[in-house]
Amino acid sequence: MPRATWFCVDIECSGPVPGLYDMVSLGAVAVSGGDGSPLVIGDTFYVEIRPTAPRFDARAMAVNGLDFERLKREGQPLPEALEALSDWVAANTAAGSRPVFVGHNAPFDWSFVNHAYHAHELPNPFGYKALDTKALAMGVLGLHWFDANKEVLAEQLDLPPVVTEKVHRADYDAWYQAHILIRLLERS
Repeated sequence: MPRATWFCVDIECSGPVPGLYDMVSLGAVAVSGGDGSPLVIGDTFYVEIRPTAPRFDARAMAVNGLDFERLKREGQPLPEALEALSDWVAANTAAGSRPVFVGHNAPFDWSFVNHAYHAHELPNPFGYKALDTKALAMGVLGLHWFDANKEVLAEQLDLPPVVTEKVHRADYDAWYQAHILIRLLERS
């Protein structure tokens, strides 16, 4: 079985579904090790993306705190952001391993990332699979789906204290999710 390099990915968006709404930022953190060596948090990646989708939900933008008008002026074009992410994933994938997309509620984040790659006819470096730490927590800790939230996991896994001002910044959330992943893998 090939080894994995885990990539904890978090996105912020302008609404609930890809295509109609934009992924406006993406953060990722590499986690390597395993197979007898300790799991370690590695390099981080962050990009803010220029919105172009036909819809915009002010409530979603209020959650992430990004300035939509600033992103329209200064955000990176999506194809360039995706190419930068692919290059970063390739540079941070350990020799002899394969990249694995990891998210806390991975179906949501992965759907935006996968849609973006396919919409721009670029290969998704993670393929068609993603590891969901909510589902992993259900199995490892015996939690119900609704209890596999970050607040409960913080208590059960002795996670670092949350820096409230950084929550919903994609690179911070990816970093925090890397801690969740490591603690769950150590217990499994």
